[in-house]
Amino acid sequence: MSPADEAMERARQMRDKAKELNEAAERAGDPKERKRLQEKAGRLERQSEQESSMGSGDIYPSL
Repeated sequence: MSPADEAMERARQMRDKAKELNEAAERAGDPKERKRLQEKAGRLERQSEQESSMGSGDIYPSL
């Protein structure tokens, strides 16, 4: 597997995990827990975007 493929796979896994966290946040009864899960999902989504950019050869990942 090429480094680009590995980066794309990591990005996909992060997106999947972010989706799971967002779904868990929707089910969370505690507002603090919901916010924590949503923030963690957001961080993973941003990281997955960076991984995708790097995997596609974009040398300037968005911040």
